[in-house]
Amino acid sequence: MPDLLVSLYSARLADLKQKADHVGASIRPALPPELHLVVNWVREHFSENWASEVSVAFSRQPVACLIAVEDRGLLGFACYDTTARGFFGPTGVDPQARGKGIGLALFSACLETMKTLGHAYAFIGDAGPVDFYARTAGAITIQAPDKGIYEGMLRSMPK
Repeated sequence: MPDLLVSLYSARLADLKQKADHVGASIRPALPPELHLVVNWVREHFSENWASEVSVAFSRQPVACLIAVEDRGLLGFACYDTTARGFFGPTGVDPQARGKGIGLALFSACLETMKTLGHAYAFIGDAGPVDFYARTAGAITIQAPDKGIYEGMLRSMPK
């Protein structure tokens, strides 16, 4: 999967924010006392690697993880500045809550936060839904001869 680049000064981000404003879930920064809840949820729903990145997001000040909450339940998360400064991700939404715009709202809120912190661009490393990022934020593929930052990364071995 390719790495992508998003301009945080693109006019498309205003459209993205407008669409994201109508999501029923509350999007907010995670709080430090929620670390164990969020990390365990990410580990259960996604992967150990993503749980590690979420732990790094919680070590940042301010916490670099936004969460989607509804009726005191966690529906999704999105991080930034974890694997590298300027990186968006990882991000994920509970499978039962997909299709409601929660991922879109998390993405929009993260990009706005990154811009506020002084980033001009956001990198999406090893992007999964390339078409989604291109369509919603004008993300473009970074042409590179290698796999980027994740090449050679240690991964869990099957037992």
